[in-house]
Amino acid sequence: MDEPHLIYFADPMCSWCYGFSPVIEEIRKAFGRALPVRTIMGGLRPGTEQAMTSEAKLEVRKHWRHVHDATRLPFADHAMEREGFVYDTDPAARAVVVVRRESEELAVSYLGRAQRAFYGEGRDVTSGEVLADLAGESGLDRARFLEAWSSEEAKQETWRDYAISQRAGVTAFPTLVGGPNEGGVYGVVTRGYAPPEQVVAVLQDWIRRIAA
Repeated sequence: MDEPHLIYFADPMCSWCYGFSPVIEEIRKAFGRALPVRTIMGGLRPGTEQAMTSEAKLEVRKHWRHVHDATRLPFADHAMEREGFVYDTDPAARAVVVVRRESEELAVSYLGRAQRAFYGEGRDVTSGEVLADLAGESGLDRARFLEAWSSEEAKQETWRDYAISQRAGVTAFPTLVGGPNEGGVYGVVTRGYAPPEQVVAVLQDWIRRIAA
């Protein structure tokens, strides 16, 4: 992709990425298809196998309170409160990757929907059935989605995303990168959460400089 675009390194089960979802929506409103957003799954806690302890849940809730204080987004912990809940971020990330095969635009929308389902509605997005329901809401065939999501190919494709994120040196989610400029270079727009007005202003200035 040679035209200016954004690369969004994120994870569906990253609370600050959930907090950043309104920022992504403001970007899409401000620039539309003139500034496409490409998603790459960062791999927050992929492959986790141990159920969360009470102490771990308390620690996670502290992070959630920080996100709520910064964004005023709602949080519901029904899914996490389930006995034996395993905070494995791979199933939801793989779902975004499968949806991305349809289009980048749809993947961005699905990512936000999965975040809202987990954080705002307390739904268990480690479940293939829940992820398929969300895919159905997005207009995808539920059965075909589940078949693709369960495949070894989708698993490998998702882990390739994690590898790309690591090679890019991304250490915080969300990270938003923009480019290429006239020299073919990409630059960090924000590493971690930033409010929508700040991010949109940075991008407007960048687009003006490119057009000049």
